[in-house]
Amino acid sequence: MKKLITFISMLMIFIPWTIFPIRTNLWALQSPAAEIIVYSYAAFMIFSAVFTTLAYTKGQAKNKAMQIAMVINDIYGFTALCLLGMAVSSS
Repeated sequence: MKKLITFISMLMIFIPWTIFPIRTNLWALQSPAAEIIVYSYAAFMIFSAVFTTLAYTKGQAKNKAMQIAMVINDIYGFTALCLLGMAVSSS
């Protein structure tokens, strides 16, 4: 079970980078779709940070790969919270 959680956490590191190929499409740059995509990715990044942190602390999956995943996903989650805060405050 710990290996599965570690694999999922490591996979969550790379999923936010899929926004770049999606944003090459014209429909992804237009107003309603652009906000939905950005908010969805931000929500996923926050979920990834919470999941990885809880899996590391409560799930006892404490190995080097999980430490790396936790640090990177926490950086992603913090960045997503900051960007959501900026988006909400500017609206």
